[in-house]
Amino acid sequence: MAGCRGSLCCCCRWCCCCGERETRTPEELTILGETHEEEDEILPRKDYESLDYDRCINDPYLEVLETMDNKKGRRYEAVKWMVVFAIGVCTGLVGLFVDFFVRLFTQLKFGVVETSVEECSQKGCLALSLLELLGFNLTFVFLGSLLVLIEPVAAGSGVPEIKCYLNGVKVPGIVRLRTLLCKAFGVLLSVAGGLFVGKEGPMIHSGAVVGAGLPQFQSISLRKIQINFPYFRSDRDKRDFVSAGAAAGVAAAFGAPIGGTLFSLEEGSSFWNQGLTWKVLFCSMSATFTLNFFRSGIQFGSWGAFQLPGLLNFGEFKCADSDKKCHLWTAMDLGFFIVMGVIGGLLGATFNCLNKRLAKYRMRNVHPKPKLVRVLESLLVSLVTTVVVFVASMVLGECRQISSSSQIGNDSFLLQVTSEDVNSSIKNFFCPNETYNDMATLFFNPQESAILQLFHQDGTFSPITLALFFILYFLLACWTYGISVPSGLFVPSLLCGAAFGRLVANVLKSYIGLGHIYSGTFALIGAAAFLGGVVRMTISLTVILIESTNEITYGLPIMITLMVAKWTGDFFNKGIYDIHVGLRGVPLLEWETEVEMDRLRASDVMEPNLTYVYPHTRVQSLVSILRTTVHHAFPVVTENRGNEKEFMKGNQLISNNIKFKKSSILTRAAEQRRRSQSMKSYPSSELRNVCDEHVASEEPAEKEDLLQQMLERRYTPYPNLYPDQSPSEDWTMEERFRPLTFHGLILRSQLVTLLVRGVCYSESQSSASQPRLSYAEMAEDYPRYPDIHDLDLTLLNPRMIVDVTPYMNPSPFTVSPNTHVSQVFNLFRTMGLRHLPVVNAVGEIVGIITRHNLTYEFLQARLRQHCQAL
Repeated sequence: MAGCRGSLCCCCRWCCCCGERETRTPEELTILGETHEEEDEILPRKDYESLDYDRCINDPYLEVLETMDNKKGRRYEAVKWMVVFAIGVCTGLVGLFVDFFVRLFTQLKFGVVETSVEECSQKGCLALSLLELLGFNLTFVFLGSLLVLIEPVAAGSGVPEIKCYLNGVKVPGIVRLRTLLCKAFGVLLSVAGGLFVGKEGPMIHSGAVVGAGLPQFQSISLRKIQINFPYFRSDRDKRDFVSAGAAAGVAAAFGAPIGGTLFSLEEGSSFWNQGLTWKVLFCSMSATFTLNFFRSGIQFGSWGAFQLPGLLNFGEFKCADSDKKCHLWTAMDLGFFIVMGVIGGLLGATFNCLNKRLAKYRMRNVHPKPKLVRVLESLLVSLVTTVVVFVASMVLGECRQISSSSQIGNDSFLLQVTSEDVNSSIKNFFCPNETYNDMATLFFNPQESAILQLFHQDGTFSPITLALFFILYFLLACWTYGISVPSGLFVPSLLCGAAFGRLVANVLKSYIGLGHIYSGTFALIGAAAFLGGVVRMTISLTVILIESTNEITYGLPIMITLMVAKWTGDFFNKGIYDIHVGLRGVPLLEWETEVEMDRLRASDVMEPNLTYVYPHTRVQSLVSILRTTVHHAFPVVTENRGNEKEFMKGNQLISNNIKFKKSSILTRAAEQRRRSQSMKSYPSSELRNVCDEHVASEEPAEKEDLLQQMLERRYTPYPNLYPDQSPSEDWTMEERFRPLTFHGLILRSQLVTLLVRGVCYSESQSSASQPRLSYAEMAEDYPRYPDIHDLDLTLLNPRMIVDVTPYMNPSPFTVSPNTHVSQVFNLFRTMGLRHLPVVNAVGEIVGIITRHNLTYEFLQARLRQHCQAL
């Protein structure tokens, strides 16, 4: 399949070419971190674990349900609402902490350097001012990069990782307390260090960490602090709180609680319901008003006035009262907005293409080297950025006249962004009175102040200045995103796009003569176009920008611009977050499969080689299975339907590891092939009779031998199974593919917990004598269950037997082998499953489907095999 879409080539067509995609075997997809030689394509890795959103309805859970009444249910729900509120408040406080110290360090840095520039402009010692600026920036960036060495997951914005988590992938270390500390301190240092990064993206990650950790009331970083809090000990509850925390992070960053709720919904949450919507919105509101309350009091001394809803405020867009011809936008402007959306999509695709090439270069040449090299790269980027900013501000700027309206200010502008905020950020380096240096005003200010200048400064910016600023900022921001510092992408993209939009407005005003144009609107649309072209968000980003501007009339142009930018960018490559998810090899599931995938069935994509356990299994066998496999769930099966009644009694162990002759058994592969070829001619009842006839055909002749073998091999669930062997290494074909009646699914964590707590019984006893664990005891070690390799084998009797039936999930979601892939995909994704057994018409498990069997690359490989077989 040729073309950029078929090969997942993420470079735009004018930057790199997409070659023909060679046919890959499914085995190649299982290699961790494998890279295609020609296209350098990174395939999904199999060492990522999935979250399990499905409830395990086993006996301990049923015991909890038996004791649950309406009063306890309301108490549980009330506790959940209180925890959601606490998550929002804590996320707002994290944003307040970051914003306070960013402002403090930035004011200190620019205050010292600007004083030095004013003095040295007369004495001719600007080199000293540059050294001072370098000293501040390099120190901050060095400290920020050291924090990333402590916790590497803290690098970047964290949005791709949180998107993966909400999608159902467990990224190691992504929601730990140490990650939050390194993220919060690191982002304030990197922003204060003058790098072209934002603090809004990391706020999303920080909120998600708060949402994951706060309901647990414990942390691996603070082992001595242990609080007995019995609630929310499951992936299902944890992912709900992470969704709320991520939404609270967006709300705190932009003052957009509704946009935060939609972000959490749009960017990955697999499972969603009305109750979760209310809780996420409430959490977002809590974060917004907590941050607003404290910022308004600290900055303006007006506690309770709620003047600053988020870390980034766009101010109020309004034409001057004296300009009667001015309109925020007109219907004729929509045509310009659509063109700007196309250009924004092209620029975003170019940005993503270049950044992907840089990320691949770092993966090959920077990350394998000692960690100090990452710090040196960050210092190099800081050095170049500082020199470019200083030289451009001193040399490339033009002196522009300060408009009278900007000096006086207007009442409407005072509602959210005072004229003092804009005027105080005007820089007049080397310019006479009543004029300002336009390049220094953009470069020598915090990024939020530069955005306000482009949105609301009535004075003009030179088109040459805007063009140079856009090019320099575009290249440096692209180079910066991906280095080993906590860094966001929202604000750099908004600032870069605002410069582009303001440039378009200047051209239309000066060269075409459209005097009705409001420059602030075009700057906003340019920011939306470029940001949409980079991140490819639509619904949530539209609402975020509307809430940030507090102007509902901008809804239509922003929505149209974002849609056009996304469609244009998607023609060439994916969004920046999806690109970095792919570079990490995370098996992310999209919203739905492509239409052509419905040619495949569940039997085409499932994993047929199963590692299973029996209802009653020796400790020796369980330890061997857990130590020689990496599977996280095991089907609980029996081999002979005639003995299922004995199995259900619970007082007799039936293993049935009988050496059937190859001709006397209907293997799963043969049964599956028979059913797929002539399903209509073999109804389930007839097929059951066929199976029974084949199994019964050998019974009369070997009845005594079979009984003797059953007695001799009674407690040996796996043939020839020793601790140093894999359960499937030396099995014969008969042993690998035998009819297995499916009874349920048990997780690795549950098996390890049973072994650690000594849940077993001896051969001479009944399974009823086995100790029983409660639901609280089973979930006590969540989310860090003990590892089988840490288990002290000397404390275990290998001849003891474990009855797993009370702890397995007897009713997991299952599918038929003939189920279409689209149905399998929708069930797996919407229900947030981790394992999906494939069970045939007679109740026999024939395979299992996990997240890795539903990735785009795996389905493409199986589709090619299917087409070749036809």
